[in-house]
Amino acid sequence: KQHELIEQPYSFAALLIMGTTFIVAVFYCLDALHGERRDRSILFWKSLPVSDLTTVLSKASIPLVVLPLLTFAITVVTQWIMLLLSTAVLLGSGLSVATLWTHLPLFQMWLMLLYHLLAIHALWYAPIFGWLLLVSGWARRAAFLWAALPLLAIGVVEKIAFNTSHFAAMLGHRLSGGSEGVGFTAGSMSMDPLTQLTPGQFLICPGLWVGLAVTAAFLAAAVRLRRYQGPI
Repeated sequence: KQHELIEQPYSFAALLIMGTTFIVAVFYCLDALHGERRDRSILFWKSLPVSDLTTVLSKASIPLVVLPLLTFAITVVTQWIMLLLSTAVLLGSGLSVATLWTHLPLFQMWLMLLYHLLAIHALWYAPIFGWLLLVSGWARRAAFLWAALPLLAIGVVEKIAFNTSHFAAMLGHRLSGGSEGVGFTAGSMSMDPLTQLTPGQFLICPGLWVGLAVTAAFLAAAVRLRRYQGPI
């Protein structure tokens, strides 16, 4: 209990930062290709000797690579500052800091955090970001609505026609991070022990590779769209 109580604020800070990063990634993807057409900067970028493939991949690297690593760095710094402040408060109150330092496995938490960011935010969420980039390259306005409405329509049509919710369940499974490779207990702010991490199981999960294949298809379509798209 004491171990969990000490970890909880640090885990909550990590979850808050990761949630913020996911929201930032979503809106970045929606504006990545749409924004350059809206402000006509696409004309400038197309005048440079840079292929559409390189441009789209560079934009995709932001939510898939840059933001997860940036999130890890920000979280590590934040938790380290929290530890130093907690230590200063305890010392100022004349209390021992031994319990805090011995019951807070920061390095273990950081390893789990890095695994979670790379496995889930970079790989498992890849088809989500790929879809948003595709919509960003196609929509002339209201990219968020064009990204959400087709998914909602598919779910509604499936429910009406077949009285099933397989598509909604699939989306929920994808958005929740799936059951494989998740380094956080569902519905809990505390992190699992390192023994709960199963990278081997995650890498052989069919859902991961199907998602990456779908991501590749979305990005290929986005590249083709950008090749023929001009300013809005």
